[in-house]
Amino acid sequence: MNEIEFNFQLEFWHWLILAAALAGIEILTPGFFFIWLGGAALITAVVALMAPALTWENQVLIFALLSAVSVLGWYRFRHRLVIASDDKTLNRRGEQLLGRSATLSEPIVNGRGQIRIDDTVWRCEGEDLAAGTKVKVVAMHGAVVAVEKA
Repeated sequence: MNEIEFNFQLEFWHWLILAAALAGIEILTPGFFFIWLGGAALITAVVALMAPALTWENQVLIFALLSAVSVLGWYRFRHRLVIASDDKTLNRRGEQLLGRSATLSEPIVNGRGQIRIDDTVWRCEGEDLAAGTKVKVVAMHGAVVAVEKA
């Protein structure tokens, strides 16, 4: 029985194509993962260009090690990048409205109405009041503003 010889060599441009494909996937998907794999493929391409005698097994090993180091390094480093804000209501728009005064854009009837604050119309709840009444935001219930007469 004859042995079949497996003769396959990865060239540097294979790694460049992989790097470009992984960068494209990074653009199309949420998160920040594939860019590190693409960077590992790019570095592997440079290594393969500088050392063309490397076997494909060694190239894949280099890519796997670089991928693991870059991904794990990013996950450890990213926790240091968290920027704390002095504003405790940052990205909590409803909480930013507490204590604000505004005028009812529609009357509150049977406990429900609408209020315009800045450029947004919010559903509101409170005692029945006529349109144009000045009110104060006292609480948030999901996306509904609780108001009382100012």
